[in-house]
Amino acid sequence: MLCAQGVAAPLMLSSFLLQLVRADLPSGCLIASDILSCTNLGLKTVPKKFLVMVATLDLNHNHLECLDEGSFAGLPNLDTVRLAHNQLSGLTPGTFRNTSNILHLDLSSNQLNIIEDHYFQELVGIKELLLYNNRIVTVESKALSGLSNLRKAYLSHNRLTDFPFFSIQQHPNLTTLDLSSNRMPTLPVKAITALTEKVQNGLFLHNNSLICECSMYSLFKQWEYRGFASVTDFREEHTCLIYGEQRAIVRFLKHVRFFENCKIKPPVRKVSLEAEAGDSVMLDCITSLKGKHLNYSWVSQRHGYIVPPGNNNTLRMYSNGSLEILAAHKNDSGVYLCMVQNHQESSNDSLEVNVTVQIHRQEEEPFNTGFTTLLGCVVSLVLVLMYLYLTPCRCWCRKQPLPATPSPANECSAQSSILTPTPPATTEGSGRKVSNNKHVVFLEPIEKAQNGRPRAALALEHPKLAVTRSDADSVTSVFSDTTIVP
Repeated sequence: MLCAQGVAAPLMLSSFLLQLVRADLPSGCLIASDILSCTNLGLKTVPKKFLVMVATLDLNHNHLECLDEGSFAGLPNLDTVRLAHNQLSGLTPGTFRNTSNILHLDLSSNQLNIIEDHYFQELVGIKELLLYNNRIVTVESKALSGLSNLRKAYLSHNRLTDFPFFSIQQHPNLTTLDLSSNRMPTLPVKAITALTEKVQNGLFLHNNSLICECSMYSLFKQWEYRGFASVTDFREEHTCLIYGEQRAIVRFLKHVRFFENCKIKPPVRKVSLEAEAGDSVMLDCITSLKGKHLNYSWVSQRHGYIVPPGNNNTLRMYSNGSLEILAAHKNDSGVYLCMVQNHQESSNDSLEVNVTVQIHRQEEEPFNTGFTTLLGCVVSLVLVLMYLYLTPCRCWCRKQPLPATPSPANECSAQSSILTPTPPATTEGSGRKVSNNKHVVFLEPIEKAQNGRPRAALALEHPKLAVTRSDADSVTSVFSDTTIVP
């Protein structure tokens, strides 16, 4: 019972504090976990106090006309703010002060006219910015330049007649910029082509008031060749005005007759291909052009200009534009350029294939490996023979008269047997040789005699090698270069 009361007390206190905090919020606000929703309550100002743990603040569908300085300060966990469908016509400097943790900001469906430089300068971590369906006519050059983490910006359905594309050239994370359904008559083609490929892939410019011209057509045609989503996803919505007349609208990606006189240079697509010498290699000329009147040709540095049926000796060309290298040679490596032309539609395409022919060396590898193994065996055998027969010796290798009886010279032979890996050919008894299958005698530690002089320990284990002379004579006979005659 005490335990149950101990648990209930903090819960009651927490509920009481929560009611105190909620007393400052407008009636009708809903709280769920870290989400605070105060939508469609007719609010004209932002509430002064919020719950500290709020991460998502939803104030959509109200009558907010302005935002005061620091309107969202004191919310360390706030990362999403939704202010869509209000009546905001501008933002006070410092509106988002101390809110650098905001990642998503929705200001769509308001009455914003100008996106000034100071609007979002505090939102250094913002990733998604929604500004569509406003009355924006101008975006100042520094409004988005400082937002290095910005990934998606939506400004469609506004009144833009131009946009500072140069201000987003260094954006490392920007992948989507929606400028569709505005009033742009022309496009700064050079500034747009200077953007990264990632930005161009997500740059949506359809449903504008573009005037039909070759530079504009060439830009979108190149995007089509490269398969950019900004073109392929809205192919039918890309329109332009012939001579600027509103009544003469053409879907220029579908009907290209008006641009027959435009010199369009599509981007060169590149493909790499590896082959082995002697194999047949097929180079396919893949093109986005369609029709029955396509003319194919190939150009290479070695073979020059290639047309059907090709060079019968080394090359063969087919009607679909494919080029076959009958028996690839190392000299066939290089760049092969396929060019496709459609004379009826005055369009062309190109494909660059980089061919690398490698020499097949699989048959040589066993010989090289076997030769290396054989050489290693021969060297090892020579080293073993040198080790067995050319080991240096100081005593028994010399030509000396063999004494009739054991002498200190025999001690030298015994000592040399200790120092050499093979046993010496000594005699035992009357003319009998020692067996050659005896184990090698390794060097044993030297013991000291009672008088402090060293004495060979081997003599203790082998009685036949024991000497009858004094220790001094034995040591002299072992370590001297001359034989001691008894």
